[in-house]
Amino acid sequence: MAIGHASPVVTWLRALAKHLHRQIGGVGVGAVGMCFSGGFALGMMVDDIVVAPVLSQPSLPFSFGQRRSADLGLSPDDKIAITKRAADGCQVLGLKFDQDKLVGTRFDTLRTLLGDAFIAVEFPSTAKNDHSVLTEQRQEEGVAKVIDFLRQKLQRS
Repeated sequence: MAIGHASPVVTWLRALAKHLHRQIGGVGVGAVGMCFSGGFALGMMVDDIVVAPVLSQPSLPFSFGQRRSADLGLSPDDKIAITKRAADGCQVLGLKFDQDKLVGTRFDTLRTLLGDAFIAVEFPSTAKNDHSVLTEQRQEEGVAKVIDFLRQKLQRS
C-alpha cells in the first residue's frame, strides 16, 4: 500500500502467469485486476508474457492526498519497463466510473505514462458509491469491452 512500490503480490502473480503460460502455451497471458487488485495487472505487464492487462477501478494505494491518488503502485524500474512495453505496442485497458473517488487520478497518470497505449473506458456515475464496473454496478458495455480486448490480444492470428 506504499506509494512508488509494487505490491509483493505482483511478484507472485508474475511467477504464476509464467508457470501457466509454460503449461498451457498461447500468445501470452491476460490479467484482469479489480479494485484492490486493479493495478496488479499493470505491474504484471513488466513481463513480456502479459499481453492483455486490464485495470478495472484500480484503487491501491488508497487515495488519501494528491500523490497517493495518482500513484500506480509501481517502482521506478517497473515504470520504465511498462513504458517501453507500451511504446512497443502493448495496450492496457482501464475501466471506471467517472466520479469514482477510490480510483483517484490514476487514469490521468496512466494517460501520461502510456499515451495512446492506454484505452480508457469511463462510465457516467449515477450514484455517489458507483465503483464496481464489472460486478456490483455491472456495466454490460464494460464487460463486452473486456471480453473483446482479451479475445483480440490472446487469440492466435
